[in-house]
Amino acid sequence: METILIIEDDAKLASLLSTYLSKYGFRTIIVEDFNRVLETFNESSADLILLDVNLPKYDGFYWCRQIRSLSLCPILFISARDSGMDQVMALENGGDDYITKPFHYEVVLAKIRSHIRRAYGSYSQTQEEHKLQSGSLILYPERYMIQYDGHTSELTQKEAVLLEALLLKEGRVVNRERLLDLMWKDQHFIDDNTLNVYITRVRKKLKDLGLGDIVETVRGAGYRLNVSKDTP
Repeated sequence: METILIIEDDAKLASLLSTYLSKYGFRTIIVEDFNRVLETFNESSADLILLDVNLPKYDGFYWCRQIRSLSLCPILFISARDSGMDQVMALENGGDDYITKPFHYEVVLAKIRSHIRRAYGSYSQTQEEHKLQSGSLILYPERYMIQYDGHTSELTQKEAVLLEALLLKEGRVVNRERLLDLMWKDQHFIDDNTLNVYITRVRKKLKDLGLGDIVETVRGAGYRLNVSKDTP
């Protein structure tokens, strides 16, 4: 049974979400003390988080950063703020999805199931771990981790999907529409800047590992990964 942590200061909405999700087999925990958000998260062993933006004392972006420093579990923002910039900020601060209020509960349920499948897909323990490698760069998509020259960096789920798509077609252009479809299969509309945010984040993580700008922008088409460009 997966555990959903609900961080929402509207007590009635939090209760309705909890009741609805419980009917579909999820264990739910509602944060009641907003001075103990991190402590409640650690105690909950949550598999996924529903996180509001407007919260007492610190906003959801702050708590997303704090939780993301401890865990890679999916974080889905739920907010009445529907501007493109709010959605970009949610992604930049480590969120995986953004649902605007008012919403249909079945949409929330579908997104939760989708993110849980992607984050915790069942793999046989005897099955050899899947990895992609080019030169000294290795991607472990099931662990959301990249390794280069003995150094490692953790990825979010969507960053791993993005890098996997580029590695699978290394040296060739992957168009923006293909990347958007892979990363947001169940999303009807994504702000055009959203993909740029993830490209920037992946570039930074590659740079921090000692690789240069190996993700090239091909204007009017998409992106191309050239590992050999910056490897001996």
